[in-house]
Amino acid sequence: MTTDVGNQASGTGKKQMILNAFVMNTPSHLAAGLWRHPRSKTDNYKKLSFWTDLAKLLDEAGFHSMFIADTLGPYDVYKGPANVVPALGAGAQFPVNDPLYLVPAMAAATKNLIFGVTASATYEKPYALARRFSTVDHLAEGRIAWNIVTSYLDSAARNHGLKEQIPHDERYAIAHEYMDVVYKLWEGSFRDDAVLADRETGTYIASDAVRQILHKGKYFEVPGPHFCEPSPQRTPFLFQAGVSEAGNGFGGKHGEAIFVGGQTPEIVKKTVDNIRAVAQREGRDPSHIKVIVGIGVIVGASDEEAEEQRKEFIKYSDSEGALALFGGWTGVDLSKHADDEDFRLSDSPRLQSLVARWSATVPGTENEPWTKRRIVEYLSLGGMQAKIIGGPEKVADELERWFDISGVDGFNLAHVVNPGTFEDISRYLIPELQRRGRFRTSVDREGATAREVFLGSKRLLDDHPGSKFKWAAGEEVPQYQR
Repeated sequence: MTTDVGNQASGTGKKQMILNAFVMNTPSHLAAGLWRHPRSKTDNYKKLSFWTDLAKLLDEAGFHSMFIADTLGPYDVYKGPANVVPALGAGAQFPVNDPLYLVPAMAAATKNLIFGVTASATYEKPYALARRFSTVDHLAEGRIAWNIVTSYLDSAARNHGLKEQIPHDERYAIAHEYMDVVYKLWEGSFRDDAVLADRETGTYIASDAVRQILHKGKYFEVPGPHFCEPSPQRTPFLFQAGVSEAGNGFGGKHGEAIFVGGQTPEIVKKTVDNIRAVAQREGRDPSHIKVIVGIGVIVGASDEEAEEQRKEFIKYSDSEGALALFGGWTGVDLSKHADDEDFRLSDSPRLQSLVARWSATVPGTENEPWTKRRIVEYLSLGGMQAKIIGGPEKVADELERWFDISGVDGFNLAHVVNPGTFEDISRYLIPELQRRGRFRTSVDREGATAREVFLGSKRLLDDHPGSKFKWAAGEEVPQYQR
């Protein structure tokens, strides 16, 4: 079958965008304190009805997926060490509930929306994770994706019994072997014709069609077999988010859709080109990886209305929560700096580099000092990523510019208020993108699996490294065990 992604719009010849909604199972995801805004309902994040209502809104608007972030420890660098207090009042990614449990209910309430769920290859055991994702792939009828992360917070390491984080590059070495384990479980433990469910003979699974995987490696020893029968996709569709050289190398090998960031489309293009080059070196078709950039959008009926929204949102921002998030994302404790310090002139190369990018790209801040207050205002509009503020035409113009220059396949759209941001995107932006032939007006097939939507195949493509673990019907022994 063909994919929904990248199809040529009828009569325009234009490549179409992927649009994902970027969310988290917490009161304040990227915009600290905005949970209390009248158009936000994220204080109801504990209720399934909040999530099923949001999923139905996104599904009806045509969003491709809901991308659910997660973290396994609090942001405790600001005013630290190990101080969670600044995050508490704002609900700034504290508390955070497990995202995977939301998916079956949301899948039951929708027809086409895909659910990308973050889980860590550093702290989750591969045998248990494989079972959980197989279970949800069954219940969601294939509309599930795994966002593979290696985790980066010291607080997560401490709460998983470690004195300090495993070194960055070793975390990725562990993750590469981790993927081999789960590929063997998902692809190579049950033969393709294993499940008979034959009522006449009374045979549910053929006696010669399930094998142990007998994995023994440097980091894992997992005998198997997998404890779940093959799910619609077997291996869930694979998202990945990593910006380092090791992260890009991992994503270029394993990822099927990769989430990236960057302040300008020109910067993002370099990342996109690097990911596709890694894929080619790994023997993969570079077009078999969809690259999706994170961006914040505030859209109204007009440019003036969107600007009024921006001003109103800032009134609800929580400085302590925003600086707690900044500390978690960067490892920099801004409490050690004066309130009026201009970080363009900072002694910290990391801070200076980050603020220089913001100063060069955020409208209206040219030659203006970047103090803590300005950083709080910027973060309160949807985190550290680039932002577009305006009416439908202005926002669509800018998304098209990013799309054409960077070479990405789509956008992870962050919210300031939830569901308010997504209501505005659905009401104002999506119709404008559809009018331009840049976004789908229908789906190719209702109920398609995640991989079918993005890549046109229910199973891993043949050039993906996980495909070598497949156990085809009729084979006595899978190829990887010969």
